[in-house]
Amino acid sequence: MMRKFAIWGLAGLLSACGTVSPLTPPEGATLPDAPYGAPDKPTAQELLRRDALAAPERSVELRRRSEEREDDPFDLPPE
Repeated sequence: MMRKFAIWGLAGLLSACGTVSPLTPPEGATLPDAPYGAPDKPTAQELLRRDALAAPERSVELRRRSEEREDDPFDLPPE
C-alpha cells in the first residue's frame, strides 16, 4: 500500500517539474487565420486571453449559513 503512495507521489513530483516556455504551434502547423475584418493574425498569447464574458466575476455574495429557499415557479416535477 505504501509503495503505491510512493509511486504516485514520485509521479506527481516528476510531472510538476516541467519547464515553462512560451506556447508556439507545433512544427508544420500555423496559428489560425485572422478573424474577418482584423488587420493581422492574433498571437498565441492573445488567443489564450479570456475576455470578461468568458470568465465573469462573481457578482453575488456566497451564502454563509443555511437559509430557506424562495418558491421557484420553474421547479416542476418530472413528467
